[in-house]
Amino acid sequence: MKWTTSQMDMYLNSKEYVDTAIIPLIPLDWKEDPKGKVSMGEFSSILVEEVERQFKGRVFQLAPFTYLSTEEENSRLERLVSWDKHFYDNGFTHIVYITSDGVWKRVEKDLPDMLIWIPSLSLESMDDTYAKEIISQQMKQILPLITAKWQEEPKERQ
Repeated sequence: MKWTTSQMDMYLNSKEYVDTAIIPLIPLDWKEDPKGKVSMGEFSSILVEEVERQFKGRVFQLAPFTYLSTEEENSRLERLVSWDKHFYDNGFTHIVYITSDGVWKRVEKDLPDMLIWIPSLSLESMDDTYAKEIISQQMKQILPLITAKWQEEPKERQ
């Protein structure tokens, strides 16, 4: 399910079956490498869309968590932890963050839930067939991580 009004109606009618929130982590920067940041966001968003499609009915694709690349790391982390707590307190027992921004790897241990970091690939110059194959290969890595997460006991939150 996705962050749309029609999908929200579907979620509200079946929320007992939807236990996983997927949050894309999207950097913004208009000064330093803006095209690279857009590419990261685009790639992460495509991966999140595909995860939602593969696990429709079990996951909810939330609005992206966006942040300026220049935002202080602790501030960014606090905001994401606040988001996590809000969604956890409101029924999502599993939360997965997906990003192409490697800065999140530095604070991964401080995150309350699962981070999936995939280096971004610029799909703009690839033909559609090759781009779809790249996404398919990434899904072969991501999907088992999420299904394994469902087998674990949920982490305790403060």
